[in-house]
Formats: sequence, C-alpha cells, structure tokens
Amino acid sequence: MRNATINRTTKETAIQLNFAIDGKGTSSINTGVGFFDHMLTLMTKHGLFDLDVQCDGDLEVDQHHSVEDIGIALGQAFNEALENKEGITRYANITTPMDEALSTVTLDISGRSYLVFNVDGLKDKVGNFDTELVEEFFQAFVSNAKVNLHINIEYGRNTHHIIESIFKGFGRALDQASMINPRIEGVPSTKGSL
Repeated sequence: MRNATINRTTKETAIQLNFAIDGKGTSSINTGVGFFDHMLTLMTKHGLFDLDVQCDGDLEVDQHHSVEDIGIALGQAFNEALENKEGITRYANITTPMDEALSTVTLDISGRSYLVFNVDGLKDKVGNFDTELVEEFFQAFVSNAKVNLHINIEYGRNTHHIIESIFKGFGRALDQASMINPRIEGVPSTKGSL
C-alpha cells in the first residue's frame, strides 16, 4: 500500500497526518475547523483514500495556519506515498456537479508546482470558515505535492456547494491521476523522471 505519515510541528500548529493512496475512503479528521473537516472527509471518501488528520492549531488567532499547514502536510504525504511514480496514470480531468454548482479539476503529477484557481463569487464565510483559505490550502498542497492543479468553477451560486464540488472533484482527480496503469512502463514521461 502506498502511504505516508507526516508529523509537523511549528509554533502555530501541531499536525499528525496518515495518508494512504490505495485506501477505501475512510477518515478520522479533527482540525478544529468544522467546515474544513467536512471538505477533507468528502475529498477522502470520493478519492477512495484513507486519511487521519489531527491538528492542534492557533485557532485563537484565526484558521489560516491550521488550513495552510494541513495543505503542506497533505502535499508532503501525497508526494511521499507516490514513491517512484512508476506506472501512475499521471493526468486527470474531473468535472463534478453539486446541485447548481459545477467545477472542473485538472491535475498533472508533473514534479512541478503550479496552481490555477479560477473561482469567483464565493461569499466571505461559510459558517465561521474563511473561504479565502480554500485557495491557501490548494496552494500549500501543490507546492509540497509537486503537482500542476487547475481548478475552474463553471457556475454556481451557493458558496458551500461550490467549495464542496471542488473538494469532491479534487479527491477524484487525485485518485485517477495516481492510479497504477499496467500498460505504463516506468515513469510516464519522455524525460524519464517526474
């Protein structure tokens, strides 16, 4: 099983994270940020990963450090769990509806970090969750996972639905791109490395 454990402690957060690519969609997530827990649970379920996250963050300041640092730890875990990347599908393009919202998530496990985040129209908050942190999470993830990630919202009105569509699609794209394809020999790159 391709998996990784990340323990990350700073003056702002203490994170214990266990991640398995070839899982069953089970999770145990406690970040102290309820809406974010919900999104990570959806990502895990629809990506068929196994994910355990415990985060003790400085929520008395705000949610920023916890969300960003979990993005860092999850990106590190995903990159480590991929091992040598031999046989992976590498690419994914997933479109996901959530009621009136529709998102497209496109992913390349390229070894190069780049985020395109075309998401307009979010309200400032869902409950007490700062929605600007969605982009911060994905930026932290791609920087540490070393992937190219494009997130585009086609349309949507409800902020919860838009973000939920993104996280479900993100899980599905990670799953598809990291799948082992028996027809692929070695690393899927003409350079011979990713």
